[in-house]
Amino acid sequence: MEQNGNIQKDLIEACIKGDERQKYKLYQLYAKAMFNVCYRMMNNREEAEDMLQEAFTQAFQKLGTFRFESPFGAWLKRIVINTCINAKNKRKVDLQLMDEMKQVESAEEEDSSGEYIQFTVNGITKAMEKLPEGGRMIFSLYLFEGYDHAEISQILNISESTSKSQFMRAKRRVIEILNEQKINTI
Repeated sequence: MEQNGNIQKDLIEACIKGDERQKYKLYQLYAKAMFNVCYRMMNNREEAEDMLQEAFTQAFQKLGTFRFESPFGAWLKRIVINTCINAKNKRKVDLQLMDEMKQVESAEEEDSSGEYIQFTVNGITKAMEKLPEGGRMIFSLYLFEGYDHAEISQILNISESTSKSQFMRAKRRVIEILNEQKINTI
């Protein structure tokens, strides 16, 4: 593992010095994972590809600021997410988030049916594509990217309670979509 860290550090340092082959190698190491982040954020393949290229361009421009204090992938993912959010903000997309919503009570979080539903990542991802944009972004940031609601509230400039309530709405809608798909396949 230590050796891998040194190899990656050498690769990044070569990129900082302008070695184009090493930049391409670094791109190849992270492009697929970062594309998946872009796709979940943008919900459109072409836009995701554009955001991926823009994020890597920004990352290579800012590479000299990377301090090796955290994993490179985490640093890059933050740039990717910010690139996607900034693109959405530039288009002045209404995230349909309402601050005045009441705090979702924990009792609402549980599925009252008691029925166990088998979910797959692929099924959840497809259902997530049908969510409104604001809910989809929060759902993706929380469930797939591992951000907590405090972090999401800072990233999207919303309240923490809005993040929680929008996540719960998105979660319920994903379950509804998955249940509808299950019924339609019977």
